[in-house]
Amino acid sequence: MIGVGKIKQYTNVLDKPLSRGRQEVSLSAFAFLFSELVQYNQTQVDNIAELERRLEDAGYAVGARVLELLCHREKGNRRETRLLGILSFVHSTVWKVLFGKVADSLEKGTEHEDEYMISEKELLVNRFISVPKDMGAFNCGAFVAGIVKGVLDGAGFPAVVTAHFVPVDGQQRPRTTILIKFAEEVLRRESRLG
Repeated sequence: MIGVGKIKQYTNVLDKPLSRGRQEVSLSAFAFLFSELVQYNQTQVDNIAELERRLEDAGYAVGARVLELLCHREKGNRRETRLLGILSFVHSTVWKVLFGKVADSLEKGTEHEDEYMISEKELLVNRFISVPKDMGAFNCGAFVAGIVKGVLDGAGFPAVVTAHFVPVDGQQRPRTTILIKFAEEVLRRESRLG
């Protein structure tokens, strides 16, 4: 029989097609792996700022790879060139691929022209983490801030990205806000493009 049971053998992992495949990861598996990432980095540092920086660095690598993958799959290898376009891409497409839903809100800062905020009521990386009292304001959202920074830097929009807790009236847990402060060159380029 011709072609029956014939399985195409790939000699190299790079030759395999980039099919969509199964897009979901078990929540418990993710929580366990992320917890291990936090615990490992916690043993390597002396203070909270350094731990958040290490989580941000780990997220940066993820963000760079997510940008490449999504530009290939969703946009036919084209990247955003406008500021609002890349922010919308991060807020909707990237967030949906990573967390299964669009981010709760995307807002422009009122005090500074170069600041934008992505807010999430209950960020997945903070959901299963209990922070000891001696660690104070430790925010695992630094990992997500690193992902956003990796996406933005890879797309040519350098920015300082940080994660902050924002208290909400009537809520036990604070809201997580990813603050994006773009470099001056991004704003100059955006004004040139009109």
